[in-house]
Amino acid sequence: MNLKYYNMKKLIIISLLAVGLTAFAQEKENRRPRGEKFESLTKEQKVEFQVKKMTKDLNLNESQIKEVKAITVLEVEKREKIIGEMKELKEQNRKKMKEEIVALEIQMKKILSPEQFEKWQKISDNRKAILKEKIAERRGKGKIKELPEAK
Repeated sequence: MNLKYYNMKKLIIISLLAVGLTAFAQEKENRRPRGEKFESLTKEQKVEFQVKKMTKDLNLNESQIKEVKAITVLEVEKREKIIGEMKELKEQNRKKMKEEIVALEIQMKKILSPEQFEKWQKISDNRKAILKEKIAERRGKGKIKELPEAK
């Protein structure tokens, strides 16, 4: 009786492990690349990726594929234009902020003694370093280290 129970227990554990391992081993197909990986794709690659995914998910026929591809090309171009405008605006804001920081330093230099100004700069630099670390932590969370290749 004990031997049967032991063998049955072994068999169940082995089968659970086999099922678990095969579930993890299966590749997750057609996951959209994120972040830098997706940004590095050309317009054509982005369109092809999206059309292939929609074709697989929605079982599109040839005429539907052509129409979807035409729409997708326009959408990718619109998105890239918007992203470009956003990057330009971000750069303008960054320049404006740097100018404001320089103006603040000039004002503080007029008010503070050289020792006070130096101490104020050190405090400011420490705050910047802490802020950069926090931002890096936030950006690091939830990031996928490696992405599967698009098919």
